[in-house]
Amino acid sequence: MALPTKLDLEVVTPEGLLLKETVDEVIVPGELGYFGVLPGHTPFLSTLGVGELTYRIGATKKRLTCFWGFCEVLPHRVSILAEVGERAEDIDVTRAEKAKELAAQRLKTIKEESGYAEAHRDYMKAVTRLATAQHRRD
Repeated sequence: MALPTKLDLEVVTPEGLLLKETVDEVIVPGELGYFGVLPGHTPFLSTLGVGELTYRIGATKKRLTCFWGFCEVLPHRVSILAEVGERAEDIDVTRAEKAKELAAQRLKTIKEESGYAEAHRDYMKAVTRLATAQHRRD
């Protein structure tokens, strides 16, 4: 049996289907670091971290944010269930910049451990949104 030459990529969030494309490559933000998937990849499951999902169709790269959840990789398909996800073109840069500033201020003022993890999470989400939106403009 021949190996597949394309991947079916599907990204689902609680709001519904975010993306369904046939792609050549996917780079996913796993909880322990980024991993790449090409057609014919060995099956596995992974938890997701905070980051930017990149997928390639021919020479064109596209990006979206991907926060927490799960990823199933099969030789012909990558299925992602993300807690939060946004296409680069849908990111409100002004809102993300404000969220980054607020989270940075919270990080500076926190005196105890309680609240730090949430402020750090909010900061990472905002920074990721800004980076994803910036890549779209490059």
